Amino acid sequence: MACPVQFLCRGLRTVGLVLLYYVFSIGITFYNKWLMKGFHYPLFMTLVHLTIIFCLSTLTRRATQWWTGKPRIVLSWRDYIYKVSPTALATALDIGLSNWSFLFITISLYTMTKSSAVLFILFFSLVFKLEEPNPFLIVVVLLISCGLFMFTYESTQFNLEGFIMVLLASFIGGIRWTLTQVLMQKAELGLQNPIDAMYHLQPLMFLGLFPLFLYNEALSLSTSEKLFRVTELSPLLYSLFTLSIGGSLAFGLGFSEFLLVSRTSSLTLSISGIFKEVCTLLLAASLMGDKMSSLNWLGFVVCLCGISLHVGLKTYYSKRSQGRSHCQLMWQCECGQSTMVN
Repeated sequence: MACPVQFLCRGLRTVGLVLLYYVFSIGITFYNKWLMKGFHYPLFMTLVHLTIIFCLSTLTRRATQWWTGKPRIVLSWRDYIYKVSPTALATALDIGLSNWSFLFITISLYTMTKSSAVLFILFFSLVFKLEEPNPFLIVVVLLISCGLFMFTYESTQFNLEGFIMVLLASFIGGIRWTLTQVLMQKAELGLQNPIDAMYHLQPLMFLGLFPLFLYNEALSLSTSEKLFRVTELSPLLYSLFTLSIGGSLAFGLGFSEFLLVSRTSSLTLSISGIFKEVCTLLLAASLMGDKMSSLNWLGFVVCLCGISLHVGLKTYYSKRSQGRSHCQLMWQCECGQSTMVN
């Protein structure tokens, strides 16, 4: 009876972690879109989120250090500036532009366009030689590109400015996740734990996004009655409260992703992400009134097929490389044993 019980518990745990990831991921998308209807300062909102994530990451690190008795990693200034700053800048621009686009486009168009980040991640993975080229990748690129074109073709709620922002964010996101993978795979840096990575990234992300905020929003925000020119205390507290909720959701998203990957696998996160896009679009159509034609839905399905193929290929080649490594290890052990016998 032990095996079925363990299997059931493992399955329930995985479902629970996936649902937790969905709550934070889908929640922050709809929450930011709702907040942008009355608070037209997405870059300032992002800066507040970064500050909250840094504070919560610091508290989590302190609590973990107290619980385990082991000191957390702290990078030297040289490593921090030269090795972490490129990832931080790319991450800040990706998140900032994504939040900015909510002023112009629907959640449906945002979700679909953001899915194209797989193309750019794939491209930069090949450039940095994190992934081996194979002919199936051409099919992946064609499926996702055609799906994106079909989704945006003759869309009644299409906005060019917002679309370009999300597409640019997806491009920068490709750089971001590729650099993040390189950063977290460097054992000498010790940033394998995403909490440590978030702790080190947030200050540089804040500094990278702050000049853009000063140029685009600072003057308008300083004369706005939302924060700095309030006549009563209650509107100020309400604005700070709503911004804090978004920051907490952003931290929860990063933490839930870490839990899901550490307790299951990156494949589970990838597959969950595919179904998350479906849930987001269905909710956007039913709750936010996003209009989608049959051609738009067909484009979304085509795009999902491309993403699914990419996930399947990564799984296949990952297992094959692991199998080769296992066979190589067995061969080395046999050689070592025969040498000892001789």
